[in-house]
Amino acid sequence: MDRKNVVVLGSTGSIGKQALEVIGWFPDRFKLVGLATNQNIELLEEQVAAHGVPFAAVADLAAAKEFGRRSRGSGVVCLPGPAGLKELASLPDADLILVAVSGIAGLVPTLEAISSGKTVAMANKEALVAGGSLVMSAAESRGVQVIPVDSEHSAIHQCLLRGERRAGARPGGRGHISVARLIITGSGGPFHGMTGEQLRDVTPEQALRHPTWQMGAKITIDSATLMNKGLEVIEARWLFDVDYPDIEVLIHPQSIVHGLVVYQDGAVIAQLGRPDMRVPIQYALMFPERIANRLEPLDLAGAAQLTFAKPDLETFHCLALAIEAGKAGGTMPAVLNAANEVAVMGFLQGKIPFLSIAKVVEGAMSSHAVIPSPGLDEILNADGCARQVAEHILSSRW
Repeated sequence: MDRKNVVVLGSTGSIGKQALEVIGWFPDRFKLVGLATNQNIELLEEQVAAHGVPFAAVADLAAAKEFGRRSRGSGVVCLPGPAGLKELASLPDADLILVAVSGIAGLVPTLEAISSGKTVAMANKEALVAGGSLVMSAAESRGVQVIPVDSEHSAIHQCLLRGERRAGARPGGRGHISVARLIITGSGGPFHGMTGEQLRDVTPEQALRHPTWQMGAKITIDSATLMNKGLEVIEARWLFDVDYPDIEVLIHPQSIVHGLVVYQDGAVIAQLGRPDMRVPIQYALMFPERIANRLEPLDLAGAAQLTFAKPDLETFHCLALAIEAGKAGGTMPAVLNAANEVAVMGFLQGKIPFLSIAKVVEGAMSSHAVIPSPGLDEILNADGCARQVAEHILSSRW
C-alpha cells in the first residue's frame, strides 16, 4: 500500500481527534497534509505542531484571523473561512479527504473533494442527508469512492464488498441485485424502553449519558431521540441505492452488531465489533487493505448476550419523522436536519423539553413545500429557511 496523503476536515471534533490517533499508529502509511476546524484554534495549533501539517483551515473568520496571527512564521499556511475548507478539500497533494465537520457545512467541501477526484471518507451525516443525490451522483460521474465512517454504514459496506447488485437497480447504479434489505442497528440510547410520560422531564445531562458510545453532544442527543437512526436510514438510501421500505432499524443495546445485510436467499451477513469508532475510521482510511491495530479484539464470550427489538416510533417520534422526510425526498431531508439541529441546541440550552425536539422538527416540516430535485443552492436555501422557522417555533411556543 502506498503512503496516503490525508486531509481531515473537522480535526478538533470527536471523530477528527480519533482519526488523528489512528493515523499516528501508522506513520509509514499516512501523511497528514491538511487539518481544519471551525474555531478551536488552540487544539488545531497543537495538532499542526504534533503532526507537522503544512496547511490548516479555520472556518470561522475571526478565529482564522487569530490563528493566522499566532502561526505567523511557523510555516503553516492558514486557509480562512468556508472557502478555506473548499481549498483544503481539493488540495493537489491530498489522496483522501476525511469529512468530519459537523452540520451542513460539510456538504460544499464534500462536493469539492469529489470534483477534485479525491477519495472521500464520509463522517458527516448532513452532507448525505441534505444532499445525498448530489453527492452520490457526483461521485459516480467522477468515479470517486465514498467510504462511510459511521459504524453502521461501515458495517454494511463491509457486508457488501462482494459487489452484489440489487433487483431493479438502475444501469450503472450502486444497488445490489441479490440484497433483500439492510438492517441498521442502534443502542436505543440512554432512554431505551422508557415511556413518553417518563421522558417528559428528562434533562440534557441525562440525555448525554450514552450507555455504550463516547460521542459529541449533538449526536448523543440524536441517539437519545433516535433521530440519529433516522438520519442513518437516509444516508443508507444514498450510499447503497436501496429504497426506504428495504431499510430496517433494530434496537441492539449491546452495540456489538453494527449492521446487517439480508440476501434474497435468506442468508444474513453481519459485521460485529466492539463499540469503538477507531475501528470504522481505520477501515475507511485503509480501504481496501486491512492491518492489525492496537485495539482489543471483540470477546464474544464476554458479550454473553445479543438482543434485538423494534424501535418505539410513537414515543421516539424523531425516527418516524426522518423516515417520512426521506420518503418525501427533495429538500425535505435538509429541512428535517436543519430543524433538528436548532431543536437539539434549544434542548441543550434548556429552552425546550426533550419531547419538544420532535415537535419543532415536525412543525418545520409541515410548513415546507418540497422542491423535488434540488440543486445545491436550493438545498442550502431550504436549510436556512428551516432554521428560521424552527427558531420561530422554538421561541414562540416555550
